[in-house]
Amino acid sequence: MNNKEKENNKPMSEKKLLFSNNMKILIAVLIALFLGLGIGYFLFGQKGNTHENHQHGNETKTPAAAAEEQIWTCSMHPNVRQNEFGICPICEMDLIVLEANTSSDPLVLEMTEEAAKLANIQTTIIGEEKNSKGKTIHMTGKVQADERLASSLTAHVPGRIEKLYVTFTSEEVYQGQKLAEIYSPELIAAQRELIEAKKLESLNPNLIKAVRNKLKYWKIGEATIRSIEESGRIQETFTVYSDESGIVSKRRVALGDYIKEGEALFDLMKLNKVWVLFDAFEEDLPNISIGDRIEFNTNAIPNKTFKTNVTFIDPIVNPSTRTVSIRTEMSNTSKSLKPEMLVTGNFKKTKNKNKNKKQLTIPKSAVMWTGEKSVAYVKIPDMEIPSFQFREIEIGDGLGDQYQLISGIESGEEVVTYGSFTIDAAAQLNNQSSMMNKNVKLKTDGEELAIPNFIKSTPKEFKSQLNQLADAYFVLKDAFVATDAKAGSAAANKMKVKLEKINMELVKGDAHQYWMEQETALKSHNDKIIELKDVEEQREQFEFISIAMINSMQAFGTVGDTIYIQHCPMAFDNEGGDWLAKEERIQNPYFGDKMMRCGVVKKKINK
Repeated sequence: MNNKEKENNKPMSEKKLLFSNNMKILIAVLIALFLGLGIGYFLFGQKGNTHENHQHGNETKTPAAAAEEQIWTCSMHPNVRQNEFGICPICEMDLIVLEANTSSDPLVLEMTEEAAKLANIQTTIIGEEKNSKGKTIHMTGKVQADERLASSLTAHVPGRIEKLYVTFTSEEVYQGQKLAEIYSPELIAAQRELIEAKKLESLNPNLIKAVRNKLKYWKIGEATIRSIEESGRIQETFTVYSDESGIVSKRRVALGDYIKEGEALFDLMKLNKVWVLFDAFEEDLPNISIGDRIEFNTNAIPNKTFKTNVTFIDPIVNPSTRTVSIRTEMSNTSKSLKPEMLVTGNFKKTKNKNKNKKQLTIPKSAVMWTGEKSVAYVKIPDMEIPSFQFREIEIGDGLGDQYQLISGIESGEEVVTYGSFTIDAAAQLNNQSSMMNKNVKLKTDGEELAIPNFIKSTPKEFKSQLNQLADAYFVLKDAFVATDAKAGSAAANKMKVKLEKINMELVKGDAHQYWMEQETALKSHNDKIIELKDVEEQREQFEFISIAMINSMQAFGTVGDTIYIQHCPMAFDNEGGDWLAKEERIQNPYFGDKMMRCGVVKKKINK
């Protein structure tokens, strides 16, 4: 009998009991399941719904999404855009965050803390000088012999040098030391006269006196003269003695030379007193006066500081180094300071006791030049995010690594000393006041010159001729994009032909006069490009041609396609340069392959 048959043969009471037990187990499992789901809902369900409702209600963005929206750009090439930090592919400068400025003041630039850290902005508080006695100017110099103590040892009698006792330069000689033995026919003749005069002394005492004076004039000693008189013998050679002590700086004679009376044998210099000459820059001169103290050191004598005073300021500027020689004097009895020894000096300008008001200074690294006036950036205090204000300042004389601050910044204000150019570039991108924007205006005396509008009155034929000239100009531009001087000359020749074909009689009145001004500039600078062989010199002329072409196309209009006015802020030592192009894509004619994509589109000239 199988299991199924056995199950069927069980009594009815047993079957009911088994069914009841199974139902109880099923109900217990279901209760436990529902209880677990309920607890899970209360523990996790409400939290998840709250997060979801909050997310949808406020539409907040995740940090990753916010980071994706952050745009990085180059301060010099604003056309560069990317979503992460890096370097500019054109100039290799660090990229900065591009974001709108929240300040309503066009002179104030706000930066995030991250951007300020990346730019490594450093500041200095004006008027917070630790040294109250004055500023220090560092100068270099060297030791020189005192020219006033230089002398020459000369021969007092003519003759031939038979023997030299001093034979090389830098040898030290002393007063009364033997220099040379000289054979002199004139001295031999004078001795004979002395011997004969001695014999006639009783008859003519004045004769022997005259001969003695003659020998004394030749520096012959009294004892030698007396010896000649008493012995009656003639000396063939005479010894030349040194008149003074010193170091031989130059030997002018050799053994066997015949010398004339008064001819120099040796040049001497005395080193018991020396000059120490320092080179001071022109900008430091207003702060240096005779009598000011200078301390200096030399590597040849370590751990010793010398102190001296300014005794003379050279009235002439060295044209090669643009420096002025500052002379000091030092006692040198120990001969430790030697000519041509290099020294480093520190000049300390003492505070003017007659001035009650303290003279403010500003670090040179904080100043950016813009022509007649200079600019700097001042950090605004008590701001939640770093904020920097553009300031025009007036500075005075330079003093070491500082400038005298005349106006523009007050004592206690915090000026940017490192990172100013990064701030300025960011301000330019935000279309705010900046040094670069100021430079563009300064090229036209503070304001951009207004270009007249003759578009409506200009005949279509003149515009067409102007467009043909522009086509020749674009060929010239492409030659400089390729950095090809020969192609530039050839393109300038073709442009010259197109320029001659323009009929200026088509425009009248003021328009005619304006075109004549542009034509004159075009012809003169185009002819120079033809003559020049150096591509960089040609590019300088091309800038003037570009200005005249930009003026002409804006004033008279075009009948062709859109023309783009493009600008490179780094051309010509950061003064900037403009040009015309047929396409919007930047191809820089001022740098070529060096920085092909450096530039931005300033304006479009449409038909």
